[in-house]
Amino acid sequence: MRSQWESLLQNLGEWQGSFTQVSPQGAVLEDTTTIVSLEGINDNQTVRQTLRFFRAGGVDEKVLEYSSLGRGVMFFENGAFSQGSTQWGPFSEFGAEFGLIHGDRRLRFVQLFNRESKPDKFTLIREKLAGTDAPENPQLTVEQLLGDWQGEVVTIYPDWRSPDTYPMSLKLHLDNSDRLVQQLNFGKGESSRTIASSARIDGNILHFDQSSQPVQVLLLPDGGSANFPLEMKPRQPFFLEVGWLIQPYLRQRMIRSYNDKGEWVSLSLVTEHKIIG
Repeated sequence: MRSQWESLLQNLGEWQGSFTQVSPQGAVLEDTTTIVSLEGINDNQTVRQTLRFFRAGGVDEKVLEYSSLGRGVMFFENGAFSQGSTQWGPFSEFGAEFGLIHGDRRLRFVQLFNRESKPDKFTLIREKLAGTDAPENPQLTVEQLLGDWQGEVVTIYPDWRSPDTYPMSLKLHLDNSDRLVQQLNFGKGESSRTIASSARIDGNILHFDQSSQPVQVLLLPDGGSANFPLEMKPRQPFFLEVGWLIQPYLRQRMIRSYNDKGEWVSLSLVTEHKIIG
């Protein structure tokens, strides 16, 4: 099993792409061409990260070096990761970044919330390794998600207890009123759970509006999606999620979960395949 640092090293390389500012309603506000270089130095004991932003006025460059990982970041063995706030509280700024990786491509997404605990600033980051010709996916649609999905969930914990791995299945269909209906099954044995919910479809937004904590899902370019509460409230657990339809029948999702005290308690990576026929 790879260590956290070895998992970080799966991201080494020169990643060419763009940082796209997105509103909480899914509107593209600004798009900036970028190159992010991650280089191992001192026999990979240190990572040097160079960010270049190509704007009309020239190139902005930032260089960071680090040889250890902070409390708010965790990696999976394939290099996927999330970093962000370890604690939510009223009147505090809050947010997280998610990084999904597959072959020569990465999709990252940053969710930031304001001091009123409402969605504020989002950034979609689409990247490919230099020298590769990996095509970008089109905007995600509801139709692409419909059907039966099966896969595996790997959950890791910031308190460093042993990871959990368990099966999951997801069924998505439209009802007669054109709402998206979702049935999620996960876990194994006596700990297995089933969650059913439905969403109102409004263009590229899914409104899961029938619970005490309304949740919104944005359907994004490059097959991406972002799932977030419209407002975090005291004594209510919540989660943030980013998904990526990598191929028509292959999807990854990452879920960062917080308990009813606002504490970050787990990070899950879902790898799921659509069932054909």
